[in-house]
Amino acid sequence: MPDFTDALKPAYDGAATLVEERNGSKIDVDELSKHLLSRDGFLERQKRICEVLESEKLFDKSQQMNLSRPDRYHLGLARAKAIRRLVHKHNWGHEDAKMAEYLTDEMSPFHLHLTMFVTTIREQASDEQRAYWMPKIMGWSILGCYAQSELGHGSNVRGLETTATWNPETKEFEIHSPTLTASKWWNGSMGRTATHAIVVAQILVPSPSFPTTLKSHGPHPFIVQIRDTKTHLPLPGIVVGDIGPKYGYASMDNGYMLFDHFHVPKTAMLSRYATLDDTTGTFTKRGHPGLVYGSLTFVRANIIMNARLVLARAVTVAVRYSCVRRQFRDRDEKGEGPEMKVLDYPTVQVRILPLLATTFALHYTGEMMFELYGSTRESIEKGDFSTIAELHSASSGLKSLCTTLAADGIETCRRAMGGHGFGGGSGLVGINADYLSKPTVEGDNWMITQQVAAYLTKKMTIAVEKPDSPPADSVDELFQMYLRERDHRIPQNAIHGTQIDDKAVVEIFQWRAADLTYRAYHARVVEKKPWNSLLIQLHELSRVYSEQILTTTFHRALTSSSSSSLSSPTPSVLRTCFRLYTLYTLSNSPLPFLTSLAISQSTLDLLPDTILSLLAELRPHAVKLVDAWAIPGYLLDSALGRYDGRVYEDLYDRAHRKNDAMNKTIFNVDWRSDEVVLGSGDRGRGILAKL
Repeated sequence: MPDFTDALKPAYDGAATLVEERNGSKIDVDELSKHLLSRDGFLERQKRICEVLESEKLFDKSQQMNLSRPDRYHLGLARAKAIRRLVHKHNWGHEDAKMAEYLTDEMSPFHLHLTMFVTTIREQASDEQRAYWMPKIMGWSILGCYAQSELGHGSNVRGLETTATWNPETKEFEIHSPTLTASKWWNGSMGRTATHAIVVAQILVPSPSFPTTLKSHGPHPFIVQIRDTKTHLPLPGIVVGDIGPKYGYASMDNGYMLFDHFHVPKTAMLSRYATLDDTTGTFTKRGHPGLVYGSLTFVRANIIMNARLVLARAVTVAVRYSCVRRQFRDRDEKGEGPEMKVLDYPTVQVRILPLLATTFALHYTGEMMFELYGSTRESIEKGDFSTIAELHSASSGLKSLCTTLAADGIETCRRAMGGHGFGGGSGLVGINADYLSKPTVEGDNWMITQQVAAYLTKKMTIAVEKPDSPPADSVDELFQMYLRERDHRIPQNAIHGTQIDDKAVVEIFQWRAADLTYRAYHARVVEKKPWNSLLIQLHELSRVYSEQILTTTFHRALTSSSSSSLSSPTPSVLRTCFRLYTLYTLSNSPLPFLTSLAISQSTLDLLPDTILSLLAELRPHAVKLVDAWAIPGYLLDSALGRYDGRVYEDLYDRAHRKNDAMNKTIFNVDWRSDEVVLGSGDRGRGILAKL
């Protein structure tokens, strides 16, 4: 209903403010967007798919936050099915369907089917198994999930309790959950959606000499049907369901599942890199032991690549809103001037602008991970497993660091926006809740860093024992250089007055990583300290090494032809981002730089003023830099982060005109009556029925 508020305007014109901000920077936004997001036609695809989704009522986001958790699953399933219909209607390819799910911005109940499920089949099934299963998967006659983590074990895959016992008489495996903690748990799409699952279980094979003695061959993936494809009911011997409410992923049916001596044929065992002889019972593995974790590596690589876009969304909202939002006047300004833009406060800049710089650091590292994963998979298919250890190490360390940066960054942006950051109109409620899973899913961020530390310690041991051997990669080169120079190291000056030496900054991060690796090597290999006593030190080593990767890849990108060919002032602004990211990171943990002799005390003394100068350099370009991430308003779904700056109009519209679930209901607030909705006469039965 129209009322007098329809004619009211905000005290400040947000639209004019953002126009002014954009006019204050000469960055070519379209050019930078193409530089960042041109791979695989991302920008064109995003625009095309977004137009389709916005025209479909089912994909309207205006009321979804008011839905209950069961309703969100219902909506998620309806949308997942609708996307499949749109695929056929518009002849979309696989990347188009992925884009639709990305723009819908909810974890689809079908998500695991075309990620971990199909990836595991593609990478670990034999040619015969691929030929049988891939048509069913790609034809959507079955729906799959990936059942690895359990109620009692997540990151420790070797400790999984579900068993797959080989029966040489029936030529079958018996999958069984011997304990409650063996229950498969957290597995997405499994609770109510999937018909089939990749089940990771401990293979137990009877000894040919002593049939009653079972030998464990470690965890291995099986493809198992868990529901009837017609009735969708669980098969006999399987208990499966949804685990219930959680922080985020309201649309995803994360599930639990237990097996009661469930029989599967031998062909259920994925056998590209493992075989079991029917006659002798001999179990043979081929290739690298890490191949069994191939799907985890795939997901970790994707998480690393997506971290930039997730953080960019939060930073986009924070930058735009902090320019529109005005609070207090400059205390040193005479007279009654206008209130200051919030982003003009250094206390706000120092929280948001380093995160803006971090989005670009994450971007270039994500691109590096994309190339590393692709080249490693090509090598594996050719029988070359030499780069698997590097991939596992990089994906583990970077997954831990990048998700920590993104998750913490989202919350930092929310808090920097003040009270409105807490509301649904911020656009951060869903992304904040959903992304909270990333620091623990697919390997807890504290546990998986042990893989990085073990890899680096091994590499340092080789460098110490064979100092003259030809380096196999850049890690060997770094460690050999460190060992040659460590006894006569001169701490670097990265800042000379107002000048910053970018190459010195890179070397400082690399030296710190090498030094902490050597300390870990000495503690573990030379002093033989218990591994468990070193875990905190090793976690720090993983973070330090991963920060070195971000720094090195960012700097390398700045000197590449694609970056240097950008029109002015974009290359210099990106260099400012590099400097702000690295020096801000340094300032947050200066002690290891100092104790490793990586950096001079004079450089540390100059850091605070240098960071303030970099914030001031970046400030005029902030709005255009977030614009370059080209995040559609449909995806942002944020009143605070609107491209046109109409923040307050949108906030009021959402509250006054679109909040029907609350505002169109008249409540009976008289405590003497048990009626809740005025005039309903239900005596509270409506709410009781939902308890």
